[in-house]
Amino acid sequence: MNAIVDVSNVVLETKRLILRPWAEKDLEDFYEYAKVDGVGQMAGWNPHKSIHESRHILNLFLEEKKTFSIQLKETSKVIGSVGLEMLSVDLGHPYTNQKGREVGYVLSREYLGLGIMPEAVKGVVQYYFNQEHYDFLQCSHSLSNSQSQRVIEKCGFAFV
Repeated sequence: MNAIVDVSNVVLETKRLILRPWAEKDLEDFYEYAKVDGVGQMAGWNPHKSIHESRHILNLFLEEKKTFSIQLKETSKVIGSVGLEMLSVDLGHPYTNQKGREVGYVLSREYLGLGIMPEAVKGVVQYYFNQEHYDFLQCSHSLSNSQSQRVIEKCGFAFV
């Protein structure tokens, strides 16, 4: 069952990152990475064609309250996101009566391969198990997305 999510007042810190709710001030950073070919497609969406498209998606992030921005501590730049999405796959028993969500994420191409996404996902996983007491979190990737598969493996998810 989909757990209730509201990240609008949640701020998480890791060694290099601040995971926080999106804000209007993040629009330029968001568009900067969302317009790059090859970034969104790995998460299932096309590159943004305009800053207006990014503004529309940012407004959805603000309304839905289920997606963290990933901000570098060192520069305060927003370089990606981690969301707690509605479950896309029903894993069935034993999860039928338990609360959880599906973790989804995207990262600016410029920051791939630096261990940033596993750091961000681990921060979110720890918070939702330890503070929000979720029963499970699940994660999936397309067969062609080996980078996402590595994040999933580094974060300790078990293949089902």
